[in-house]
Amino acid sequence: MPKRKPKVAIVILTWNACSMTKSQLNDVAKLDTKGLTAETLVVDNGSTDGTEEGLSKYRLPNMGYRFVETGANLGFAGGNNIGLKDAVKRGSDYILLMNNDLILSKDLLIQLIKVAERDKKIGLLSPKMYFARGYEFHKDRYQKSELGRVFWYAGGIIDRNNIYTFHRGVDEVDHGQYDDQEETDVANGACVLIRREVIKDVGYLREKYFLYWEDADYSERARRAGWKVVYSPATHLWHKVSQASGIGSQLNDYFLTRNRLDFGLRYGRPRTKLALIKESIKHLFWGRKWQKIGVRDFFLGRFGKGSWGIK
Repeated sequence: MPKRKPKVAIVILTWNACSMTKSQLNDVAKLDTKGLTAETLVVDNGSTDGTEEGLSKYRLPNMGYRFVETGANLGFAGGNNIGLKDAVKRGSDYILLMNNDLILSKDLLIQLIKVAERDKKIGLLSPKMYFARGYEFHKDRYQKSELGRVFWYAGGIIDRNNIYTFHRGVDEVDHGQYDDQEETDVANGACVLIRREVIKDVGYLREKYFLYWEDADYSERARRAGWKVVYSPATHLWHKVSQASGIGSQLNDYFLTRNRLDFGLRYGRPRTKLALIKESIKHLFWGRKWQKIGVRDFFLGRFGKGSWGIK
Protein backbone atom coordinates (compact mmCIF):
# COMPACT_ATOMS: atom_id res chain seq x y z
CA MET A 1 0.00 0.00 0.00
CA PRO A 2 1.53 3.36 -1.03
CA LYS A 3 2.54 5.72 1.75
CA ARG A 4 0.10 8.59 2.30
CA LYS A 5 1.41 11.94 1.13
CA PRO A 6 1.72 14.60 3.86
CA LYS A 7 -0.99 17.23 3.44
CA VAL A 8 0.31 20.79 3.75
CA ALA A 9 -1.48 24.13 3.82
CA ILE A 10 0.45 27.33 3.14
CA VAL A 11 -1.19 30.33 4.81
CA ILE A 12 -0.21 33.80 3.60
CA LEU A 13 -1.66 36.77 5.46
CA THR A 14 -1.96 40.07 3.59
CA TRP A 15 -3.15 43.57 4.34
CA ASN A 16 -3.12 46.28 1.68
CA ALA A 17 -0.23 44.65 -0.16
CA CYS A 18 -1.75 43.15 -3.31
CA SER A 19 1.30 43.61 -5.54
CA MET A 20 3.76 42.24 -2.97
CA THR A 21 1.55 39.23 -2.24
CA LYS A 22 1.17 38.48 -5.96
CA SER A 23 4.96 38.54 -6.30
CA GLN A 24 5.26 35.99 -3.51
CA LEU A 25 2.57 33.81 -5.07
CA ASN A 26 4.72 33.72 -8.18
CA ASP A 27 7.42 32.15 -5.98
CA VAL A 28 4.90 29.73 -4.43
CA ALA A 29 4.04 28.63 -7.98
CA LYS A 30 7.66 27.45 -8.38
CA LEU A 31 7.86 25.45 -5.13
CA ASP A 32 8.72 21.77 -5.38
CA THR A 33 5.72 19.82 -4.06
CA LYS A 34 6.78 16.31 -5.10
CA GLY A 35 5.42 13.77 -2.62
CA LEU A 36 3.10 16.30 -1.00
CA THR A 37 -0.54 17.26 -1.20
CA ALA A 38 -0.43 21.04 -0.94
CA GLU A 39 -2.63 24.09 -1.18
CA THR A 40 -2.23 27.79 -0.49
CA LEU A 41 -4.73 29.96 1.35
CA VAL A 42 -4.38 33.73 1.14
CA VAL A 43 -6.08 35.44 4.08
CA ASP A 44 -6.96 39.05 3.32
CA ASN A 45 -6.99 40.98 6.59
CA GLY A 46 -9.50 43.65 5.59
CA SER A 47 -7.57 45.26 2.71
CA THR A 48 -8.88 48.33 0.91
CA ASP A 49 -6.39 48.36 -1.99
CA GLY A 50 -8.18 46.02 -4.38
CA THR A 51 -6.60 42.85 -2.99
CA GLU A 52 -9.82 40.85 -3.37
CA GLU A 53 -10.15 41.79 -7.03
CA GLY A 54 -6.47 41.15 -7.67
CA LEU A 55 -6.02 37.83 -5.87
CA SER A 56 -9.37 36.08 -5.35
CA LYS A 57 -9.22 34.36 -8.76
CA TYR A 58 -5.49 33.64 -8.77
CA ARG A 59 -4.47 30.09 -9.69
CA LEU A 60 -1.35 28.04 -8.91
CA PRO A 61 0.00 25.36 -11.28
CA ASN A 62 1.53 23.17 -8.54
CA MET A 63 -1.13 23.15 -5.83
CA GLY A 64 -4.65 24.22 -4.91
CA TYR A 65 -5.39 27.85 -4.19
CA ARG A 66 -8.08 29.60 -2.18
CA PHE A 67 -8.71 33.15 -0.99
CA VAL A 68 -10.64 34.26 2.09
CA GLU A 69 -11.65 37.67 3.41
CA THR A 70 -11.67 38.39 7.15
CA GLY A 71 -13.76 41.55 6.73
CA ALA A 72 -11.55 43.52 9.13
CA ASN A 73 -7.93 43.84 10.23
CA LEU A 74 -7.65 41.12 12.88
CA GLY A 75 -3.92 41.57 13.40
CA PHE A 76 -1.17 39.03 12.79
CA ALA A 77 -2.57 36.46 15.22
CA GLY A 78 -6.24 36.87 14.35
CA GLY A 79 -5.69 36.77 10.61
CA ASN A 80 -3.36 33.78 10.74
CA ASN A 81 -5.75 31.96 13.06
CA ILE A 82 -8.38 32.12 10.33
CA GLY A 83 -5.95 30.20 8.13
CA LEU A 84 -4.91 27.78 10.86
CA LYS A 85 -8.50 26.89 11.71
CA ASP A 86 -9.32 26.39 8.03
CA ALA A 87 -6.30 24.11 7.56
CA VAL A 88 -7.14 22.00 10.61
CA LYS A 89 -10.74 21.67 9.45
CA ARG A 90 -9.54 20.47 6.03
CA GLY A 91 -7.26 17.84 7.55
CA SER A 92 -3.82 19.34 6.93
CA ASP A 93 -0.92 17.57 8.63
CA TYR A 94 1.22 20.71 8.53
CA ILE A 95 0.55 24.41 8.17
CA LEU A 96 3.24 26.75 6.86
CA LEU A 97 2.60 30.33 7.99
CA MET A 98 4.40 32.82 5.76
CA ASN A 99 4.67 36.58 5.58
CA ASN A 100 3.81 38.05 2.20
CA ASP A 101 7.19 39.82 1.84
CA LEU A 102 9.46 36.83 1.22
CA ILE A 103 11.51 35.49 -1.67
CA LEU A 104 11.39 31.69 -1.57
CA SER A 105 13.83 28.92 -2.42
CA LYS A 106 12.22 26.33 -4.67
CA ASP A 107 12.97 23.57 -2.16
CA LEU A 108 11.60 25.46 0.87
CA LEU A 109 8.42 23.45 1.40
CA ILE A 110 9.73 20.00 0.63
CA GLN A 111 12.86 20.42 2.76
CA LEU A 112 10.91 21.68 5.79
CA ILE A 113 8.55 18.71 5.53
CA LYS A 114 11.48 16.29 5.24
CA VAL A 115 13.00 17.68 8.45
CA ALA A 116 9.68 17.47 10.30
CA GLU A 117 8.95 13.94 9.05
CA ARG A 118 12.31 12.70 10.35
CA ASP A 119 11.53 13.77 13.93
CA LYS A 120 7.92 13.53 15.05
CA LYS A 121 8.66 15.63 18.15
CA ILE A 122 9.38 18.71 16.07
CA GLY A 123 6.34 20.91 16.55
CA LEU A 124 7.52 24.25 15.16
CA LEU A 125 10.18 24.69 12.50
CA SER A 126 11.72 27.77 10.87
CA PRO A 127 14.35 27.91 8.10
CA LYS A 128 17.45 30.03 7.62
CA MET A 129 16.39 33.56 6.65
CA TYR A 130 18.48 36.21 4.92
CA PHE A 131 17.81 39.87 4.30
CA ALA A 132 16.65 40.35 0.71
CA ARG A 133 19.20 42.38 -1.26
CA GLY A 134 18.80 46.07 -0.43
CA TYR A 135 16.77 45.45 2.74
CA GLU A 136 19.71 45.09 5.15
CA PHE A 137 19.70 47.21 8.30
CA HIS A 138 23.28 48.38 7.62
CA LYS A 139 23.50 48.72 3.87
CA ASP A 140 27.02 50.21 3.76
CA ARG A 141 28.60 47.44 5.80
CA TYR A 142 28.76 44.74 3.12
CA GLN A 143 30.61 43.93 -0.07
CA LYS A 144 28.44 43.49 -3.14
CA SER A 145 29.29 39.78 -3.19
CA GLU A 146 27.92 39.40 0.36
CA LEU A 147 24.45 40.75 -0.41
CA GLY A 148 21.83 38.04 -0.26
CA ARG A 149 23.90 36.15 2.33
CA VAL A 150 23.34 38.50 5.28
CA PHE A 151 21.44 36.79 8.07
CA TRP A 152 18.13 38.11 9.33
CA TYR A 153 17.33 34.96 11.35
CA ALA A 154 19.35 31.86 12.25
CA GLY A 155 17.33 30.95 15.33
CA GLY A 156 15.49 33.05 17.89
CA ILE A 157 16.72 33.75 21.41
CA ILE A 158 14.76 34.90 24.46
CA ASP A 159 16.72 36.86 27.05
CA ARG A 160 14.78 35.54 30.03
CA ASN A 161 16.42 37.89 32.52
CA ASN A 162 15.29 41.01 30.70
CA ILE A 163 12.44 39.68 28.49
CA TYR A 164 13.73 40.58 25.07
CA THR A 165 13.84 38.47 21.92
CA PHE A 166 16.47 38.73 19.23
CA HIS A 167 17.60 36.86 16.15
CA ARG A 168 20.76 34.84 16.34
CA GLY A 169 23.18 35.83 13.60
CA VAL A 170 21.38 39.00 12.54
CA ASP A 171 23.57 41.26 10.35
CA GLU A 172 26.26 38.55 10.01
CA VAL A 173 27.36 37.26 6.61
CA ASP A 174 26.79 33.53 6.19
CA HIS A 175 30.09 31.65 6.30
CA GLY A 176 28.54 28.37 7.44
CA GLN A 177 28.54 29.31 11.12
CA TYR A 178 24.85 28.39 11.53
CA ASP A 179 24.70 25.27 9.40
CA ASP A 180 23.67 22.92 12.21
CA GLN A 181 20.05 22.15 12.95
CA GLU A 182 19.26 23.15 16.53
CA GLU A 183 16.44 23.62 18.97
CA THR A 184 15.79 27.31 19.45
CA ASP A 185 13.75 29.57 21.72
CA VAL A 186 11.60 31.13 19.00
CA ALA A 187 10.41 29.81 15.65
CA ASN A 188 10.00 32.96 13.60
CA GLY A 189 6.48 33.93 12.59
CA ALA A 190 7.66 35.21 9.20
CA CYS A 191 7.97 31.57 8.14
CA VAL A 192 7.08 28.75 10.51
CA LEU A 193 5.95 25.20 9.85
CA ILE A 194 3.43 24.03 12.46
CA ARG A 195 2.54 20.40 13.04
CA ARG A 196 -1.23 19.97 13.38
CA GLU A 197 -0.91 18.14 16.70
CA VAL A 198 0.68 21.23 18.25
CA ILE A 199 -2.55 23.12 17.64
CA LYS A 200 -4.50 20.32 19.30
CA ASP A 201 -2.21 20.56 22.32
CA VAL A 202 -1.79 24.31 22.81
CA GLY A 203 -4.47 25.98 20.68
CA TYR A 204 -4.04 28.92 18.33
CA LEU A 205 -2.00 32.12 18.29
CA ARG A 206 -2.78 34.52 21.14
CA GLU A 207 -5.08 37.06 19.46
CA LYS A 208 -4.93 39.56 22.32
CA TYR A 209 -1.41 40.50 21.17
CA PHE A 210 -2.63 41.67 17.73
CA LEU A 211 0.96 42.42 16.65
CA TYR A 212 4.39 41.33 17.99
CA TRP A 213 5.40 38.63 20.49
CA GLU A 214 2.91 36.09 19.08
CA ASP A 215 5.66 33.80 17.76
CA ALA A 216 7.61 33.93 21.03
CA ASP A 217 4.44 33.16 22.99
CA TYR A 218 3.46 30.30 20.69
CA SER A 219 6.97 28.85 20.78
CA GLU A 220 6.97 28.99 24.58
CA ARG A 221 3.60 27.26 24.79
CA ALA A 222 4.68 24.54 22.36
CA ARG A 223 7.93 23.87 24.21
CA ARG A 224 6.16 23.69 27.59
CA ALA A 225 3.80 21.12 26.05
CA GLY A 226 6.80 18.93 25.16
CA TRP A 227 7.33 19.88 21.51
CA LYS A 228 10.66 20.75 19.93
CA VAL A 229 11.02 24.25 18.49
CA VAL A 230 13.67 24.01 15.77
CA TYR A 231 15.82 26.14 13.47
CA SER A 232 16.82 24.29 10.31
CA PRO A 233 19.46 25.37 7.77
CA ALA A 234 18.24 22.72 5.33
CA THR A 235 16.60 25.47 3.27
CA HIS A 236 16.40 29.25 3.24
CA LEU A 237 14.53 32.32 2.07
CA TRP A 238 15.05 36.06 1.77
CA HIS A 239 12.99 38.62 3.72
CA LYS A 240 12.10 42.10 2.46
CA VAL A 241 12.32 43.43 6.00
CA SER A 242 10.13 46.45 6.69
CA GLN A 243 12.03 49.58 7.65
CA ALA A 244 8.93 51.59 8.60
CA SER A 245 8.01 50.01 11.93
CA GLY A 246 11.44 49.67 13.48
CA ILE A 247 12.80 50.57 16.88
CA GLY A 248 11.37 53.82 18.16
CA SER A 249 8.33 53.92 15.87
CA GLN A 250 5.03 54.62 17.58
CA LEU A 251 3.55 51.29 16.49
CA ASN A 252 6.61 49.48 17.80
CA ASP A 253 6.54 51.42 21.08
CA TYR A 254 2.92 50.56 21.75
CA PHE A 255 2.64 46.87 20.85
CA LEU A 256 6.11 45.78 21.95
CA THR A 257 5.79 47.54 25.32
CA ARG A 258 2.32 46.19 26.08
CA ASN A 259 2.84 42.63 24.82
CA ARG A 260 6.31 42.28 26.35
CA LEU A 261 4.75 43.03 29.72
CA ASP A 262 2.16 40.32 29.20
CA PHE A 263 4.75 37.77 28.08
CA GLY A 264 7.15 38.59 30.90
CA LEU A 265 4.57 38.52 33.66
CA ARG A 266 3.15 35.29 32.22
CA TYR A 267 6.42 33.35 31.82
CA GLY A 268 9.16 35.27 33.62
CA ARG A 269 10.98 34.39 36.81
CA PRO A 270 9.83 36.17 40.01
CA ARG A 271 12.80 38.59 40.00
CA THR A 272 12.22 39.35 36.32
CA LYS A 273 8.53 40.04 36.93
CA LEU A 274 9.39 42.50 39.68
CA ALA A 275 11.93 44.25 37.44
CA LEU A 276 9.35 44.51 34.66
CA ILE A 277 6.82 46.14 36.96
CA LYS A 278 9.42 48.67 38.13
CA GLU A 279 10.40 49.38 34.53
CA SER A 280 6.77 49.85 33.50
CA ILE A 281 6.30 52.45 36.24
CA LYS A 282 9.31 54.35 34.86
CA HIS A 283 7.76 54.20 31.39
CA LEU A 284 4.54 55.70 32.74
CA PHE A 285 6.42 58.77 33.92
CA TRP A 286 9.39 59.11 31.57
CA GLY A 287 8.69 56.89 28.57
CA ARG A 288 7.77 57.96 25.06
CA LYS A 289 4.09 58.68 24.43
CA TRP A 290 3.14 55.27 23.05
CA GLN A 291 5.25 53.41 25.60
CA LYS A 292 3.19 55.15 28.30
CA ILE A 293 -0.04 54.19 26.55
CA GLY A 294 1.16 50.60 26.12
CA VAL A 295 1.86 50.26 29.84
CA ARG A 296 -1.45 51.86 30.74
CA ASP A 297 -3.38 49.58 28.40
CA PHE A 298 -1.67 46.50 29.78
CA PHE A 299 -2.75 47.28 33.33
CA LEU A 300 -6.25 48.23 32.14
CA GLY A 301 -6.53 44.98 30.18
CA ARG A 302 -6.87 46.71 26.80
CA PHE A 303 -5.55 44.24 24.26
CA GLY A 304 -6.14 43.55 20.59
CA LYS A 305 -5.76 46.87 18.77
CA GLY A 306 -6.18 48.62 22.12
CA SER A 307 -5.64 52.36 22.04
CA TRP A 308 -3.79 52.04 18.73
CA GLY A 309 -7.13 51.34 17.09
CA ILE A 310 -8.62 54.67 18.23
CA LYS A 311 -5.58 56.91 17.83
